[in-house]
Amino acid sequence: MQTAKQTMVSIPFPSVWGIHADIAGRPIVWGVLTINSITDNRVIGTVNFRGTAIPINGSWDENTKQIRFDSSYATFYGNLAIFDDPQIRIRHFILNGRFIMKPPSLQAGEYGTWIATTDRTLTGYPVSSSTLPPVGVFLTSNILSQLQQNYGRY
Repeated sequence: MQTAKQTMVSIPFPSVWGIHADIAGRPIVWGVLTINSITDNRVIGTVNFRGTAIPINGSWDENTKQIRFDSSYATFYGNLAIFDDPQIRIRHFILNGRFIMKPPSLQAGEYGTWIATTDRTLTGYPVSSSTLPPVGVFLTSNILSQLQQNYGRY
């Protein structure tokens, strides 16, 4: 009898992610999310939307695959999803969810959505997925790739 292979997947770190955010369906900003470390479920990194890296601190729940982090302008919360493309041996890591702006932002109190992606070489068994990821996955992956080509590795 053959048993199924189980693949455990978590947020890679250190890692650099392309991130996109919008409020009320209006795109507001593209940027870079950097996750420097996850230790004892504590997330440390930066988010850079306008040329300045802003520190983030938050939490990661491995069991529920949920992340929450704060910058000085917003609180982000969301979930991790995986999309493997076995033909090109790429694993897409996808974080997406909601955020709320906070003071001192001029948009304090407003809610929005965000999506961030990073890719890794698929080294093990692919995680099966019956649905395609949201289009934002490919857009943020493309933006991150262009930034890396133009400015070197983050």
